[in-house]
Amino acid sequence: MEATVPDERPPEGPATFREVFANREYGAVFTASALSWIGDYIAKAAVTLLVYEETRSVALSAAAFAVSYLPWLVGGPLLATLAERHRYRQVMVICDLVRMVLMVCIAIPGVPVPMILALLFATTLANPPSQAAKSALIPLVLTGDRLVVGLSMISSVGQAAQVVGYLAGAAIATFDPTTALLVNAATFALSAALVRFGVADRPTAMTAAHRSHLLRETAQGFQIVFGTPVLRAIAVLVFAAMLFSVVPEGLAAAWASEHAGQLDAGAAQAIIMAANPVGFILGGLVVSRAFGPDRRLSLMRPLAVLSPLALVPALFDPPPLVVALLAAACGFAVAGMLPVANGLFVRALPDGFRARAFGVMATGVQVIQGMAVLVTGLLAERYSIPLVVGVWSAVGVLLMTLAALRWPSRSTIDAAIEAAQQAGGAAPRQAAGPAAPAGAQGRPAEERSGGPAGRWAVAPARRDSGGTR
Repeated sequence: MEATVPDERPPEGPATFREVFANREYGAVFTASALSWIGDYIAKAAVTLLVYEETRSVALSAAAFAVSYLPWLVGGPLLATLAERHRYRQVMVICDLVRMVLMVCIAIPGVPVPMILALLFATTLANPPSQAAKSALIPLVLTGDRLVVGLSMISSVGQAAQVVGYLAGAAIATFDPTTALLVNAATFALSAALVRFGVADRPTAMTAAHRSHLLRETAQGFQIVFGTPVLRAIAVLVFAAMLFSVVPEGLAAAWASEHAGQLDAGAAQAIIMAANPVGFILGGLVVSRAFGPDRRLSLMRPLAVLSPLALVPALFDPPPLVVALLAAACGFAVAGMLPVANGLFVRALPDGFRARAFGVMATGVQVIQGMAVLVTGLLAERYSIPLVVGVWSAVGVLLMTLAALRWPSRSTIDAAIEAAQQAGGAAPRQAAGPAAPAGAQGRPAEERSGGPAGRWAVAPARRDSGGTR
């Protein structure tokens, strides 16, 4: 394999899409991610339909859709920690091959529904370690502003994959659900091949001599994220954004049914659900290319406040097309803010905590978005949906404003980044105050090599980021 294009650009220099994709390793990971996500959403549509056709049960059909989120809720950080113990390329390839085989098993005609659900759950167990390994790998491939642009591109393609995958999945599954499942298995195989032959094999981030106990190592991931002021501030900002941006999609079906106006209810639901991903795609592309690194950083806090503010006009019960525009504006703001926050997280994260930090962030995103949809859904049982969404978003403006006002200064951020880069795993925690987690001191040189990573934006930064992938 040819050597990857060296990244000689200083961290503050603006990057272009062409420069990012000139890196062959990034191109392999990007293509593998796009293929696997499209296949994943095709499979989710297919499995949901397959279970419904077999049982005629809406509850079991919904369970087939919801089971893909369980691994993040019951053990996301723990499973993600496994990626720290093995070579990233090896973890990604093995997870893809295992999921390929399990998807083929689900596609076998006559498989009982309980077995389908069990196999689907087993498939999703590979998602946290695979995504954690991918997240830790990206900053080893790209540095400086290329990393921010690269993360933005992967986030955007994840949103596009959701739209394309669901549409294609519904069409294919209506004809033959088995074909849709085999398409997903094929995307796993292609993804594994792209990673195996397109990505260099690097040593593990954590050597056997520095392992402790899996639970202790997982706890250290929480300690480093919430015990370091800069990382904690980023986590709060991201979690708050997820708490409000997902609500229009979560309530889209009921919203469209009750307030469709002259539109067909199904069309109104589709427009509302598709608006946020479309806005996210546009926001990621426009902000990453129209503004340089310093300007993107200065825009991050205003965009964070704008994300819930865009949904406040829902109070006035606008028609579905206006609701879609509001949701798109929210997605645009989140996409403009998220890659910058992710890039800061990556640079301020001590080496050796890459996969564990990803597990913490990804699990938090899953839980918070699920909770937001559940709570607003319960409130909508008693109050009108426009009132619930408008008030919920107004509260979000207050919370986001508070988070923005408490955002660390530029000098604090720069100090945390410099400490993380110069002193390995222990330094940022020493600079921040809390003691370094056990095992952070004295890591060998090979464990400190490469840039740190936290990755919750490598996959779609929404409730579907777990998926079966």
